[in-house]
Amino acid sequence: MAKTKTTFFCQNCGTQHAKWQGQCHACKEWNTIVEEVIQKEDKKDWKQDTAFAKANTRTNKPLKINEITASAEKRLDTKNGELNRVLGGGLVPGSLTLLGGEPGIGKSTLCLQISLNLPYKTLYVSGEESQQQIKMRADRIHPDSDQCYILAETKTQNIFRHISEIQPDIVIIDSIQTLHTNHIESSPGSISQIRETTSELIKYAKETATPVILIGHITKDGNIAGPKILEHMVDTVLQFEGDRNHVYRILRAHKNRFGSTNELGIYEMQGSGLREVSNPSEILISKNDEDLSGTAIAATLEGLRPLMIEIQALVSTAVYGTPQRSATGYNVKRLNMLLAVLEKRAGFKLGAKDVFLNVTGGISVDDPAIDLAVIAAVLSSNVDIAIDKSLCLAAEIGLAGEVRPVTRVEQRIHEAEKLGFRGIIVSKYCKIPNHDYKISIIKVAKVHDVVRHLFG
Repeated sequence: MAKTKTTFFCQNCGTQHAKWQGQCHACKEWNTIVEEVIQKEDKKDWKQDTAFAKANTRTNKPLKINEITASAEKRLDTKNGELNRVLGGGLVPGSLTLLGGEPGIGKSTLCLQISLNLPYKTLYVSGEESQQQIKMRADRIHPDSDQCYILAETKTQNIFRHISEIQPDIVIIDSIQTLHTNHIESSPGSISQIRETTSELIKYAKETATPVILIGHITKDGNIAGPKILEHMVDTVLQFEGDRNHVYRILRAHKNRFGSTNELGIYEMQGSGLREVSNPSEILISKNDEDLSGTAIAATLEGLRPLMIEIQALVSTAVYGTPQRSATGYNVKRLNMLLAVLEKRAGFKLGAKDVFLNVTGGISVDDPAIDLAVIAAVLSSNVDIAIDKSLCLAAEIGLAGEVRPVTRVEQRIHEAEKLGFRGIIVSKYCKIPNHDYKISIIKVAKVHDVVRHLFG
């Protein structure tokens, strides 16, 4: 019998401790250390467990850096434009991608939809649902596919045995918290099981150049469940965000070794699956024909993609002693800073009023270029005068009340022009190339100029 030993792991950060203690010295969290029994034995390689070795198994040797050929990584097209954009062009062979999100947000639907549409041989491994349950969803999403294999299994040794028989081009695991291996004596979802099963999958992916997609659970704080080392081990970490009560979902990259982390993918949840939203501005700008005060359109950027988003503000007399400041999708501290600028530099007395701000569409924006739109929406609600809907704004506000230029202003102007806006307000100090724009470009230097132009 192999000798066993007891170790203690922090469930929050994954740090190993020699004995139990109340507080983890690494993350300073209390009552997160649990005891796990680990069996010490000679670990077999995944190929020895399955007697499987692909012909394209990579063998690496040290090379001088000037001998390495710098060529673009070959990528597999997922047949999903939004996912390709977030990944940086598609799945890289041998990469490990971790997809996290709220329960019921659509992680399994997205992965199943991808596997059904791919022209490659795909193995979808589910440890949470039976084959019959997945078949019911697959009939709703994509009635027919002869390249997708469904496996309901949780033990990695059995999974690798089936992989050796099928030899898929892509493997999808739903989810990593349900897997377990014989090499570790602990329950599925524990720190050691997640770390060991992920390590086995990484070794398989790198040695066979097969991309693997892992679905992961998240905690109540919105972070990926399990040890933090899980996010360090994988190549790409994607977050699927949104409200289950709304139809729109947002896919973001928190980590990407093969591309940018600034890209954004938007989907609409329908009965037949997730529909790609190629023009996000259509969902972020309301189609209301009435002139309503407290709304302004901002020209922002998410990665390389320009977006038009609607900013809503409500300013009212404070009912309680202390005025409330609330923001949805925007930094409250930055809102307080802009309100202080309006009070000090523009003379608007907002210190005794409640201010509520909302970014429509359920997305969060941290682009400083929406500062001008936030101020315009707040002032519009304060004086109860609607802003012309054919105008949009793109500029940053400084503490002295000056309107500062923002990056890539030409892209914002082109997007506003394409969507039919007649005017855009930018900083006077923006360097704009001399093009024949159909849109009117209004340049301002201070907050006073914006107020004068919008409200007279």
